[in-house]
Amino acid sequence: MRRTMAAAPRTEEGTDRTEGLRTEFPFELPRGYVDDSGTVHRTGVMRLATARDELVPLRDDRVRENSAYLSVVLISRVLTRLGTIEDIHPGIVEDLFASDLAFLQDFYRRINAEGHTRAAVTCPSCQENFAVDLSGGGRLGES
Repeated sequence: MRRTMAAAPRTEEGTDRTEGLRTEFPFELPRGYVDDSGTVHRTGVMRLATARDELVPLRDDRVRENSAYLSVVLISRVLTRLGTIEDIHPGIVEDLFASDLAFLQDFYRRINAEGHTRAAVTCPSCQENFAVDLSGGGRLGES
């Protein structure tokens, strides 16, 4: 069966509307993944999830046995790089510190459901509300 693709919608200037679509988002883990040689990997890249990324893990026996494993498989599918590691698999995600897995779960939700990496925060000293970009590389409290 041969599929044909319709042309992408064009703006008045004649450029694709999707031309500026951001599909990859850099991040920095709070603690970092420690590999077998003791190297700590803190920076990485997560891509937008596809429908397939969310459906395929549902057929995984590990997910069928334990629904909590869904996030491990899903996160491993959308991480394209973690430090110098480009072959991300569920075993790597399993070995993350809990705080790093929680960070990645929230990051996934932000880029896929909300469409951005910003988080609303409140300064503990002056109580002023502002937004920070979680993909920016720096950690909260650092300058």
